[in-house]
Amino acid sequence: MRKAVFIDRDGTLIKDVPYNADPALISFEYHAAEMLRALKQKDFLLIIISNQSGIAKGFFSEHDVLAMHKEIQKRLLQYDVQIDTFYYCPHLKEGEIKEYAFDCDCRKPKPGLIYRAAHDFNINLKKSWMIGDILNDAEAGNAAGCKTILIMNGNETEWILNDERLPTFTAGSLKEATEIILKHELEPV
Repeated sequence: MRKAVFIDRDGTLIKDVPYNADPALISFEYHAAEMLRALKQKDFLLIIISNQSGIAKGFFSEHDVLAMHKEIQKRLLQYDVQIDTFYYCPHLKEGEIKEYAFDCDCRKPKPGLIYRAAHDFNINLKKSWMIGDILNDAEAGNAAGCKTILIMNGNETEWILNDERLPTFTAGSLKEATEIILKHELEPV
């Protein structure tokens, strides 16, 4: 079985621009490409797990999300690193677009996208990590059985804490989160 690092997209991998569907506005978090390359060198799959409720709200289309992912891959290629795949949830129960306006099992904090990736790529979730910038990311990773890291960058606004939402670790940046993972990989089992 393989191991993976599941990474939230907006606010974790790239700067958070609310409901961004414009590839020209993509800006990576500090040291993102370098950190992704370090994780790849340790044989981690790199998988983006992202809520994209802007689709259900009618702000942009799935085609727009795919264009964003294509641009992320193109820019990362300049640093000789690639994301293995992107999973996103287009749903929101209160959405305006009927075909996406329902409660699903893939919208974080639910772990559906992580489970789908684990099935698709034969991933051992106990040896995998979820990195995100809000507690919903930690909750999804915890529910799936991953170790979790919350990046403390000010994006969490709810601060509803309970055992399900408590991250395994906290970090100040994607760089620090990667250092935590790499240090943990060196520890004897």
